[in-house]
Amino acid sequence: MAPSESAYDWDALIHEDRVHQSIYTDPGIFREEMTRIFGAVWVYLAHESQIPNKDDYVTSKLGLRPIIVVRDSKGTLRALYNRCTHRGATVCRQPKGSAKSFSCPYHGWSYFNSGKLSGVPWPEGYGCDFSDAKYNLAQVPRVASYRGFIFGTLNLDAPSLEDYLGPVCQPLDEWLDRHPGGKVAFCDANRLKFNGNWKLLYDNSCDGYHVIFSHRSLLAMENRLVSGNAPEKGMAFYKNSPDSGPIYLKYFGNGHHFKDKRMTVEQRPGALWAIEGPHPGMEHYEAALRERLGVKADAVLDLASSEPININIFPNLHILGNHVQVCQPVSMTETDTTWWGTAVVDDAGELHGAVDDVNALRMRTQESFPNFGEIDDLMNFEEIQAGLAAEEDEWVYMHRGLGVPGRITTDAQGVIKGPSTDEVFLRETYKEYKRLMTASPNIAVTREVDRG
Repeated sequence: MAPSESAYDWDALIHEDRVHQSIYTDPGIFREEMTRIFGAVWVYLAHESQIPNKDDYVTSKLGLRPIIVVRDSKGTLRALYNRCTHRGATVCRQPKGSAKSFSCPYHGWSYFNSGKLSGVPWPEGYGCDFSDAKYNLAQVPRVASYRGFIFGTLNLDAPSLEDYLGPVCQPLDEWLDRHPGGKVAFCDANRLKFNGNWKLLYDNSCDGYHVIFSHRSLLAMENRLVSGNAPEKGMAFYKNSPDSGPIYLKYFGNGHHFKDKRMTVEQRPGALWAIEGPHPGMEHYEAALRERLGVKADAVLDLASSEPININIFPNLHILGNHVQVCQPVSMTETDTTWWGTAVVDDAGELHGAVDDVNALRMRTQESFPNFGEIDDLMNFEEIQAGLAAEEDEWVYMHRGLGVPGRITTDAQGVIKGPSTDEVFLRETYKEYKRLMTASPNIAVTREVDRG
């Protein structure tokens, strides 16, 4: 089912160098986004490490749609609508668990974890055939996983997941492959909320222009104990003329982009750990690892450090350092954001028994940017949303780097590259946004017939 034609003149709202403030403030635009973006593209839903076994589930959302991501009794990945087909109540009210079936607490209708209706109390009171598939739970028709990251789309005409990801797979692969076995597991999370439009977070996700201004307190905190010739910690590399420095960003298409800061780190074991922001107690883990592993300790400690990269997969997934951030729109002016910690999975014993210590240190890195830096960003988003209420001042500009000779290049594959302080990623993302908001996706749900 294709949505009706958009009610908005998108050529008037989105120009090459600016966007109209109404894209952040108009409730009608937000409603269209939930269909034309969150219904039409591949949206991140969950990670396979959260549902490793048959019958495991975790609740999620696809836009505003409540979803149960489940590995059903046959091991098939599904994304069920968390909505009873009878009167619409949610059938799963726990964030995660293991269940072969779900039962609606309102009137007791029950469903197998494949989505098939399994029981109706006192069915003789109905004059219908409950074997009809229309009574099964609706579910996302296309669900796929890329290296553990589970996505879903309602658009029957969307490209394959790998085609949608395209070149962004390269930095994602590199991020995963630095870990033993090329995989990570999700663990504890920080859950935050801000009073602002969801796009403000995505607008900021590859922005290197704001760092030394917005995150000044974080930089000071991370470097409070640095003295002598010791390397500066955390994001200190932004202080050294980031406009002309080596940090760059890439735009990959489909709204995906990537900021690479790895060239600011020495290419040697232990270099990442050397710039990790210190937190009380971490030194004890370091001392124990060095005593146990000797010269091998540097490489192991690097795994406990946050890799200086930002990978942004449109519209709601961000990988920063050791952390995975998921953006969830709630309303036009309210957004949830969850920062998941990730753990090393050392099935082959590559870490010489140090995996628990490494993962303890990785969790301690939550005390750095997710706790200190993200708060700066959320305050900025709320203040931007407040400023956008001045509706007579209509335009939001994104023209940094535009028309400046030699700053922005495009390779043979169409990948666009520019300095980390330029807004080329914003301009290209809004070109894709406009394309999606004027398209007619083939939106559908399916209703599983077999038990699964």
